[in-house]
Amino acid sequence: MFTNILLHLHRMFLRPFLCQMQAQIKIDNANSANNTEPYTKQYGECGAEGEYIHFTPEYLLNDTFIQLYGSRGRVFVHEWAHLRWGVYDEYSEEKPFYYSNGRIEATRCSKNMEGQFYKVTAGGSLQLCRIDPQISLPTDGCTFFPDRNQITNSSIMFLPSLDPVTAFCRENEHNYEAPNMQNIKCGNKATWTVIFEDSVDKDALRSLKPPEYPPPIPSFKVVQRAQRVVCLILDVSGSMAGSIILLQQQAATHFLRIYIEDQARVGIVTFSTDASTLRSLTTIDSDITRENLIKLLPKYAFFMFVMYEDNGDVLGDEIIFLTDGLATDNIAGCAPSAIQSDAIIHTLAFSDKASSALKEMADKTGGKFIYASDELTSNQLMDAFASLTLSTGDYTKEPVQLESVGKRTSDWFNGTVSVDQTVGNKTSFVIIYEIRFPSVYIQSPSGSIYTQTSMSHDGLLKTVTLNIPGTAEPGDWKYSIQTTSNQAFTITVTSQASRDDVPPIIVKTHMNQQFNDGSKPMIVFAEVSQNYRPVINAEVWATLESETGSVHTLQLLDNGAGADTFQGDGIYSRYFTKLVNGRSSLKVRVKNQDVQIRFAASKKSGAPYVPGYVVNGVVQLNPPKPPVSEEPLEVGSFTRTATGESFEVKLSSTTPPNFPPNRITDLSAELQEDTVFLSWTAPGEDLDQGTAKSYEIRWSFDLDMLRNSFSNGHVVNTAAVSPQEAGSDEQHSFNLSFPIQNGTTLFFAVQSEDEQNATSETSNIAQASKILPGTKAPGVSNPGMNLTVIVISVCVVTMVICFIVAVTTWAVRRRKRSAER
Repeated sequence: MFTNILLHLHRMFLRPFLCQMQAQIKIDNANSANNTEPYTKQYGECGAEGEYIHFTPEYLLNDTFIQLYGSRGRVFVHEWAHLRWGVYDEYSEEKPFYYSNGRIEATRCSKNMEGQFYKVTAGGSLQLCRIDPQISLPTDGCTFFPDRNQITNSSIMFLPSLDPVTAFCRENEHNYEAPNMQNIKCGNKATWTVIFEDSVDKDALRSLKPPEYPPPIPSFKVVQRAQRVVCLILDVSGSMAGSIILLQQQAATHFLRIYIEDQARVGIVTFSTDASTLRSLTTIDSDITRENLIKLLPKYAFFMFVMYEDNGDVLGDEIIFLTDGLATDNIAGCAPSAIQSDAIIHTLAFSDKASSALKEMADKTGGKFIYASDELTSNQLMDAFASLTLSTGDYTKEPVQLESVGKRTSDWFNGTVSVDQTVGNKTSFVIIYEIRFPSVYIQSPSGSIYTQTSMSHDGLLKTVTLNIPGTAEPGDWKYSIQTTSNQAFTITVTSQASRDDVPPIIVKTHMNQQFNDGSKPMIVFAEVSQNYRPVINAEVWATLESETGSVHTLQLLDNGAGADTFQGDGIYSRYFTKLVNGRSSLKVRVKNQDVQIRFAASKKSGAPYVPGYVVNGVVQLNPPKPPVSEEPLEVGSFTRTATGESFEVKLSSTTPPNFPPNRITDLSAELQEDTVFLSWTAPGEDLDQGTAKSYEIRWSFDLDMLRNSFSNGHVVNTAAVSPQEAGSDEQHSFNLSFPIQNGTTLFFAVQSEDEQNATSETSNIAQASKILPGTKAPGVSNPGMNLTVIVISVCVVTMVICFIVAVTTWAVRRRKRSAER
């Protein structure tokens, strides 16, 4: 049967194009004026693949940036290590200096990297760095200038711009003390160790042998997305009869009216024991065309027998395949042919009996697999179609789902949807009812009330639709639905950008794994952003519903603790521990009510700006980093919903897994006189949920001892410390049993324990030094340093082809390149 469907698609799809649902290298405009820094979006655990690399056109075309960040090839290797191997930066903009053995050191790797400390004044001259008496470290603005010529060749994750740097830090040269993200997130492991022991390529790299001959000259094929082509494959077998096929019709109608973009080409195929083309590829050129396609959607379950010829190519085109899995055909047997078709296949499973081959087809073709419940109030099928928007990168032209919620009632169904300043065009409210036509009232923020006379009603489809003319008024829109019959309702609200030059706030969500056997925890991610700018201070909730009906809700956090990698990056995360056998769906709801949201700087991982170098004892300054002008954007209250891919759990044991408290990653330490002050974010009983039973705090003069043998450290009395709920701020102060000498550096670490005596991993290792005011720290005065400054002017030269070719090489042959590195 599925092979027959492919024959229809070959006949319908006459022109191929290539596209990616999730581009790993994005060349796009900056997230704000002049913010052209290259960076990688990564928010998984250490060793986990990142999301994407972002280069701006200006960065690729303006050779000035080569001086500021290094050659584009070196920068790309730095970013690739973030993206592919999940390592982190070995410099730190927040903590550029630290104490080690009584000396002030620059945060770097390796420690053999030599250089000098200076502060650059506003006029471009150099000053000796001064010491902040509060922290006994250099004041803000003090900068480490590396020697241009180094005897060390590492590390790429610290300073890829230096010519001698050609390698990653290994264990024998790694700077374990440096307060950088690599040490904090990866347990003080060297980047080389993470790449070879924890990354996605660890198995291949262990058996890798150096090539005997130079690699062949690469060939390139330049492709560009053309017109979008989508085929809806809809199940009309007998098992779909009744309410199920109505849900399919409602969701497909919403997809054709709202989500498929203008000028896309759409075809419709139905199948039961065989397949039939209801409409060959049709260009969406008007609302009339959309409605004509909607009229062809199957309203009843039936059987069809048709034969077709194969005379086309489906490379890069999309198939949306919806089935309850109860048709008599062997979908699993047809999966290999479907995968080899070169189409992107999205599969929507409408029951727990749907074949596992549906997920295989989606995984191997770059599509999405989504499980949708037939419970009307879940609105999962409508949400599933909404998640299949294929972005062009221009979010101002794409629909945004503001609300999707359902309820069963015999009285009132009330709610509020916030329309913010970034949306408002093409705003629609779609109400689906189960039995009888209800009374519907929708009130605008200014008090105007829309009733049924302003809405369209489709009795066969059981939908009521209100399309707001023009641009919807920003503010809180209130809806009230009244019924006297006990029935289910859903409401779905969508909108588009209110201005062509202001992209809307969008939400993306996914799990860190699509399959889990209970041996590792799962993480829920939701990214809230506006034109690459992270949106912070929002309230984010995830709903995870299994096919057996169990529902779990989690508040996702952007606090840099537990499952969350960076605080304030717009990535809201949480561990999911209530694992249930079977398939589960994921839905996220984001809202901001009466709270001022903020936009944060997006760069958390990326090649560093280099202010200059020391050459033959002379500091040569690079041009200053371009300033970032951030224009404030008034947004107001907003709501968003998003659906992620479904995931599957098959527990290897009948006993639910017991996860220990999560690893603490934000432990900090401070010394005041002889008193130690520690602070951290509380872990939970199970990872980042609940409340841990107890803490064990230890300290040492030796970082390696705590790292390799925590139990041998000096124990701290924690009898007075009662763990708080996960996510809370914890603080503990204590005095050691001896006076702390001037110049002493101490290291601290924490482990947590739950009620089942499961122990967490050792926290990041925090350090604190006692430096009395007035103490002169060696290494700051740069004795004998010639203060001559050479400011280099730079000519702007356009350079396009070389680096774009290099990017294509890495994207197409990334595994081979990964192995070579």
